[in-house]
Amino acid sequence: MTVLTLTRILTAIAMIPYFLFNYIFNNYAYPATSLKDAYVFCYFVGNEVDEQRIHLAVSTDGYNFKALNGNNPVIQQTKGTGCVRDPYMLKAVDENGKDCYYIIATDMNALDGWTSNHALITWKSYDMIDWFDETVIDIRQFEGFETCNRAWAPQAIWDESVGMYMVYWATSTLENDTAGHYYAYTKDFKTFETEPEVLFGRWNEPDPETGELRNIQCIDGDIIYNEKDGYYYLYFKEDLTQKIAYVKSKNLTGPYNTDYTICSLNWYGVEGSSMYRINGTDAWMMIMDEYGEGTFFAQMTRDFKNFRQVQRSTYSVNHLRPRHGSVVSVSEEEYYALVDAYGIQE
Repeated sequence: MTVLTLTRILTAIAMIPYFLFNYIFNNYAYPATSLKDAYVFCYFVGNEVDEQRIHLAVSTDGYNFKALNGNNPVIQQTKGTGCVRDPYMLKAVDENGKDCYYIIATDMNALDGWTSNHALITWKSYDMIDWFDETVIDIRQFEGFETCNRAWAPQAIWDESVGMYMVYWATSTLENDTAGHYYAYTKDFKTFETEPEVLFGRWNEPDPETGELRNIQCIDGDIIYNEKDGYYYLYFKEDLTQKIAYVKSKNLTGPYNTDYTICSLNWYGVEGSSMYRINGTDAWMMIMDEYGEGTFFAQMTRDFKNFRQVQRSTYSVNHLRPRHGSVVSVSEEEYYALVDAYGIQE
């Protein structure tokens, strides 16, 4: 058992009375104790040009994050719009079979407008310190997407059935200005091996009150596989309520059910939900961007359907001023290497 792990366990034991009281009387989630490794949070911080950059923060417990590099950017973007949003970092294996990390994100400058971008952007690293292979993937190159005006919030998941990573994102065009989720496969996060196909959208959906068909935007998808029931859960921003909803499917590429379920517990409008497991447990955190408030909201689940709010005093990220981001598990060795390379904000 490492010193970090022992410290986390002793802290959790000391806090049992406090957490138990809030679990019983205030309906908060009982925090799961992270039993190993550490965490990296990848995010951006605002809508100005110099705020649309890649930032990193670290945590040893999955709840309390501290900024690296003085909360300054860790990547200097040189291609595309020069601005990046909605970064998703994933641990992966590259085309040569070597462990690595990728960041895949929205290549967009918000100051140009919300229907101004048409590309995704990616980076690769073996240590999360040296990032290279900066690549712009222009969605307009694909048939049917020549007038793409949104290419938002990409993420990726390994598909064992095809031996490639499935990249998925929200896209719209001038002809169909209601964004929906699409997917394509990649081996190297620099090119797509397949043409984009529909993953999930809300087009021609009957209005329950009038029966008229309507189109409703779907953005910010996050797919998690539930080992307990064998379903893929696709979480997304439900545009009518400004909450997070989910649909599910036995197959990664769908079809996903159309009768979505609202699952976020917050009062304010949210977007950009992202889930990660508390290491060594069956507890999953869902974090989301309260975009109108400049804050983040967190909730926890063990079955991907039923959630409890994580008490705000036990989840510390708002001091980072984060916007739509993601969290990935890393080893303790990688954690210390990042801290040594960038310095940690106390």
